[in-house]
Amino acid sequence: MPVSLQTSLHAALARLAQSAHDHRRAVTLSTLGLLAGFAVTAVAIAPLAPDASSLPRRVVTEIVEPLDLASQLEALGTHDLLLRRSDTTRGSDTVDSLLARLGVADVQAAHYLRTDPIGRMLMSGRSGKLVQAELREDGSLVSLLARYPAEASDESRTHFKRLELTRQAGRWEAQVRTVPYATRPVMAGGTVKTTLFAATDAARVPDVVAAQLADIFAADIDFHRALRKGDSFHVVYEALTADGEAVPWNESAGRVLAAEFIAGGRAHHAVWFTPADGRGGYFGLDGESRRRSFLASPVEFSRVTSGFAERLHPILQTWRQHLGVDYSAPVGTPVRAVGDGVVEFAGWQNGYGNVVEVRHAQNRETLYAHLSRIDVKKGQRVGQGQNLGAVGTTGWSTGPHLHFEFRVNGQHQDPERVAKAAESVVLDEVSRQRFAETLRVIQAKLQVAATVASGPAARVE
Repeated sequence: MPVSLQTSLHAALARLAQSAHDHRRAVTLSTLGLLAGFAVTAVAIAPLAPDASSLPRRVVTEIVEPLDLASQLEALGTHDLLLRRSDTTRGSDTVDSLLARLGVADVQAAHYLRTDPIGRMLMSGRSGKLVQAELREDGSLVSLLARYPAEASDESRTHFKRLELTRQAGRWEAQVRTVPYATRPVMAGGTVKTTLFAATDAARVPDVVAAQLADIFAADIDFHRALRKGDSFHVVYEALTADGEAVPWNESAGRVLAAEFIAGGRAHHAVWFTPADGRGGYFGLDGESRRRSFLASPVEFSRVTSGFAERLHPILQTWRQHLGVDYSAPVGTPVRAVGDGVVEFAGWQNGYGNVVEVRHAQNRETLYAHLSRIDVKKGQRVGQGQNLGAVGTTGWSTGPHLHFEFRVNGQHQDPERVAKAAESVVLDEVSRQRFAETLRVIQAKLQVAATVASGPAARVE
């Protein structure tokens, strides 16, 4: 650029700078005006863009044809397809009839189940076993699984038997294991029309649960004389499952977790809770323990056949005062101590047969007669609920039952009245806080049970 032109340009820029300095206000206003003009232009131009809702739309439909079944099977290649089928054993079943219903056509497996000592357990005993078979397309058996109740023992309420049949290196092998049940909560409810057991049957509630309800509320409700038409119950209890499947046998229920019984317009509640001392029991909604120093009954699941009243003696055929309570139950049913104490006597007593006597605090004694066996010894300390023996029919007895007596200062008392008057157990402060948390959860489930009872269903799992 020529020197003269550079000199002129520098002079012009200097004058422009001096002018901007001298007229700063005017320059600022001009700049703002220019920017405002750009904004107006943008606003004016924006509406000219097309409205998305007015744009043309087009629906494209295309039919997708799946491969035929043969092609899909061919695409699977050489993968083996295994089928699983389930059924329940019947009283008239043979190995062949059961396998036929399961779709199994395997002569070797059938022979093994008929001849192997463990395999034969599939068809032995009572019916109602849950059976699941895994087989190939040609009907050959791959494995078989059967589940059924454990034998009558201390484990029968908590465990089941699992029979497993598998093929190892071309040979069949069978084994039986004792496996603990899993549980899931079930909510149910019903209304009394005749008896408690008729109401629970109508609600599809197992007899074991009904017996627990009668035991829980025995101190509040006389189920033999005071129950009225229209009384109702709502209950949450544990349903037992074997390998995730609900089991069909009737005793397939665990503990009652919570219950509400409305009798004569009055509501009674019970919630299962385990306090800090580890001894679980039932509590009211106010946190007051329903556990008394004496249980309402020495037999957990039974019915009273003769109360503390004058009766016609079944053997002597004379009217006399019955000094205890008789509980009807099958031979072998566990008999429990109604309270803490020390075994005063354990042995044979003439017409009473096998007898256990327990001495408790404050000059109180209990007697358990006609036992089929005795599980304690004289001088042994026992706790409330501990097994003393089993129901039997020894001595002067016309059938299996337990004769139970309660004495205070040597005088016979009505056991049911003593149980109602017994002092309750008190929760400590820490346990009360935990109970409040448990109560919030369980009350929601009781509300579901009440809803179920008033609807078309009787229970929900």
